[in-house]
Amino acid sequence: MAMTVHCDIVSAEEAIYSGLVELVVAAGTEGDLGITYGHAPLLSGLKPGPVRIKKQDGEEEIYYVSGGYLEVQPHHVTILADAALRADDLDEAAALEAQKAAEQQLHNQSGEIDFSRAAVELAEASAKLRTLQQIRKNLNK
Repeated sequence: MAMTVHCDIVSAEEAIYSGLVELVVAAGTEGDLGITYGHAPLLSGLKPGPVRIKKQDGEEEIYYVSGGYLEVQPHHVTILADAALRADDLDEAAALEAQKAAEQQLHNQSGEIDFSRAAVELAEASAKLRTLQQIRKNLNK
């Protein structure tokens, strides 16, 4: 039996996941992170995107986080997300629409526009789409 660590994924609204995992993979601000049993303590910011966990029984699940922090302690991994969704709750059509709207705002050179807000919206929509692509890739294995 593989060694496990307890993992909690929490958003501002609710606890999304709590249980034993063999592996946590997330997009840190300085690069991708893979956390397993025995990992050194760590605190890292998270970029918007997928968080993949491999549960104790070997089953994999994917979650979307819009950013936040990942903390690793000797026997515990905590992901504190600004917003987090189960992969099944992602709406691809809405994410595509949000991505298109943000791209149009960035390309619109006339009028009053908040470029930083449009860039954040584009990054979040793109991250949701990457999460959906990763789910499809895992389903086709």
